[in-house]
Amino acid sequence: MNTSYKERIARRLTWVTALIFSLVFLLIYLVANFTVVRNIDRELQLEVDKHKGEIFLVDGKIRFLYLNEWKQMEHTQLQLNPIFIEIVDLEGNSMDRSPNLGENHLTFSPEKAKSEEAWTQKIGSREVRQRQIPLLNAGKQEGYLLLAKSFEDSRELLDNLRNVLLLIYPLILVSLYLSMRYLAGKSIEPLEKISLKTNQITQQNLNERVPETGTNDEIGQLTRAINSLLGRLEQALQREKQFTSDASHELRTPLAVLRGTLEVLIRKPRSAEEYETKVKTALVSIDRMSAMLDQLLALARVENGKNLVKEELELITFLEELADKITEEQAHPIQFQSLVGVPIYVSTHEKSLEMILQNLLENAVKYSQAGGKVILRVGKEKEAFIEVVDSGSGIASEYLEQIFDPFFRVQEALDHGIPGTGLGLAIVKKLAQESSIRLSVSSEKGKGSTFRLDFNKTS
Repeated sequence: MNTSYKERIARRLTWVTALIFSLVFLLIYLVANFTVVRNIDRELQLEVDKHKGEIFLVDGKIRFLYLNEWKQMEHTQLQLNPIFIEIVDLEGNSMDRSPNLGENHLTFSPEKAKSEEAWTQKIGSREVRQRQIPLLNAGKQEGYLLLAKSFEDSRELLDNLRNVLLLIYPLILVSLYLSMRYLAGKSIEPLEKISLKTNQITQQNLNERVPETGTNDEIGQLTRAINSLLGRLEQALQREKQFTSDASHELRTPLAVLRGTLEVLIRKPRSAEEYETKVKTALVSIDRMSAMLDQLLALARVENGKNLVKEELELITFLEELADKITEEQAHPIQFQSLVGVPIYVSTHEKSLEMILQNLLENAVKYSQAGGKVILRVGKEKEAFIEVVDSGSGIASEYLEQIFDPFFRVQEALDHGIPGTGLGLAIVKKLAQESSIRLSVSSEKGKGSTFRLDFNKTS
């Protein structure tokens, strides 16, 4: 069952309000009932106090202190606020009763005489509140005095109150539901506008944004969150387009070289030396494409990978072994320097850190002049850090942020024919982010560059 959101809001609020109103109406009725009964009981108590000193049983005979009291109008007629009185012996046999009782009798209940409680009962067709007190003579109990007061007017008042509450209860709920439905519809109008606008935004117009309300309420926060999400999606799409364009361009070049080489070979017979030269050229192109594909796959794994599992690693021993390994692979000496004399422990992912440093060291060797110094340095200030220092030509300040973009290469490296795919530093940045390592670079033209890794307390 598909119900609109404003319907669900209206129904939920109506149900909650219905429960609250039912409790309030019940409380009103109970308070009114308690107040009415308490007032009747207070009047009964006044009658009890009035008559218990005026009526006596002496040797089984009734004696009145004021005989005319018995003949008052309130005891003889069934009019407004009548008082009913009956005198019974110890067994409950009626000895006398007020004329307004007619053929009816009050209820005899000896146990209630002890508790002095009042109770509601029926006398014929009339509803009354009754009390029962013992009649004493010289300290000896000889019977009971039963008194009752009409409860009909009070019952009519309570019934009217109940009927009014029951009548207005559904009217309140219906009007409340309609009001809630209207207000809920007005409340979600901004959400409907946001939904309409976001449905209009596609890949072709991802630069558009949802109009902001200018407020700091929940709707304003939602609008800003959606716009922020759209901004990130736009940037991601642009990066993807740029990545695809750059990748196709970079792969097209070695493929063109390979195709041209093979076409030249098949045009006419060649000497063995020419075949060998062309095959070597083709192999270089294949090696370049293989290296690029390896880097692309490595970058894809980093971007799509899950959180890395970190373990404690002792940096000095790890870096010494890595420096020896890169020295042997690159045939270029890597100088290792430790600025502290004690072991340094960090919590990190060893394979990711190794891949970061391998890319940085290979770049340092590649961009340093023949015999240029490459230093791998470790130290500790507040937290541990690693630096890779080269003696290359350096990087211009305007390129320091761009060097971490996929396929970006400075024009100077292209002019000098320095091999590379432009993916190494992109992989370094992604791995550093995944490992919670802060990556920074400083460089000066003609003097070289320094890449620094700072470990956080949580890394």
